Amino acid sequence: MTMDPFERFDEFLAEADSDGALRETRSRAEARMSRVGLLGLGISGAGALLFARTPAARAAALPAGDVDILNYALVLEYLQASFYTEAERSGALTGKTAQAARVVGATERAHVKAFLELLGSKAVKRPTFNFQGVTEAQRPFLKTAVGFEDLAVAAYKGQATKLQSNAVLAAAVGIHSVEARHAAWMRELFGITPAVKAFDPAASRSQINRIVSRTHFIVAKPKMKVRRKPKFTG
Repeated sequence: MTMDPFERFDEFLAEADSDGALRETRSRAEARMSRVGLLGLGISGAGALLFARTPAARAAALPAGDVDILNYALVLEYLQASFYTEAERSGALTGKTAQAARVVGATERAHVKAFLELLGSKAVKRPTFNFQGVTEAQRPFLKTAVGFEDLAVAAYKGQATKLQSNAVLAAAVGIHSVEARHAAWMRELFGITPAVKAFDPAASRSQINRIVSRTHFIVAKPKMKVRRKPKFTG
């Protein structure tokens, strides 16, 4: 199967890391990991961002530019968490797809929780979504899941070099790798080769916003049918 979700998502993305900026950013994050520990930042498997301070102090300590980027990432995490939560509540998924939705949904909800704890009162409010039935059937769910996970990976990569705080950068890199695993998992379930390129491109905020807007999933009123409460881990 050669079709990519979201009408060949890669066509909207920039070239791969040709100037080495992303490799340099990753090296900077890894070099600061020991110092990050001294700052009180814990990075769990779910990518939690927990400073050893009060919520108000945590938010106040962040550079304004980082707050803006974190809120941008939070909206994407809201989108993914809501998508998997609705899919789990619909009860329409089966087998390995249902299992993947439960596992990935739990980690996406953990990402949202971590961002909210980090940002405190500076966190943007959760939008409302209408996923237009794609959570209620196996193939449409998987197609959308691949698109969302590829989108998240490209979005995190696109913002990584702009983060000022080494602590936030290190945590973002930790979340990025989890999103990449999600993308590979959903691609395999959908029948797409998980990785065929030596390098993956990043995406700018305007590119991401344009793609999300094109889905028409963000609406004024929520339209989620609650049938059962999914488990939350993280």
